[in-house]
Amino acid sequence: MTVLRTPRLVLRPWRDEDRAPFAAMNADPAVMEHFPSLLGRDESDAMAARIQGHFGAHGWGLFAVEAPELGFVGFVGLNTLRWTPPFAMAGPPVEVGWRLARAAWGRGYAVEAARAALAFGFETLGLPEIVAFTVPGNVRSRRVMDRLGMVHDAAGDFDHPLIPDGSPLRRHVLYRLRADRAGQQQPPPR
Repeated sequence: MTVLRTPRLVLRPWRDEDRAPFAAMNADPAVMEHFPSLLGRDESDAMAARIQGHFGAHGWGLFAVEAPELGFVGFVGLNTLRWTPPFAMAGPPVEVGWRLARAAWGRGYAVEAARAALAFGFETLGLPEIVAFTVPGNVRSRRVMDRLGMVHDAAGDFDHPLIPDGSPLRRHVLYRLRADRAGQQQPPPR
């Protein structure tokens, strides 16, 4: 199984002992602010099982992230979508995604780990493009996307098909990064 290392982090396949801290993270209202609901333990375990299943099928996915001083802090990695997005061009798109426990916020871990995941996607998997998306108000994730060099594709913004009509979380902004632009990170906003 694939393991990615950065100067401060290890991105690795999931272990059974990751499930309890993952469930605690998914039950944190601050972490889940831009998602439709908090996840109970059964829902969180089901999500972890889907992530592990993706690893079983592809050998890569949303990696468990370990920080030396904190242990398991969440996930960062690549994922093929389980639904067909309106912005799909040729084949199912691959997204870069992250979710980190509050104790890991403000340390640059999301950007550091996502850069490693993007490099893996472009250099090892040979992906032509990787996307990311979130609700418009998720400023923290949008800053990560900007720092990764991803470009907001306003024409590709969409209503998420798994979010109910009328929900303030239905509208999503789309960011794209092509392989030929990878590594061209943007400077931090002033």
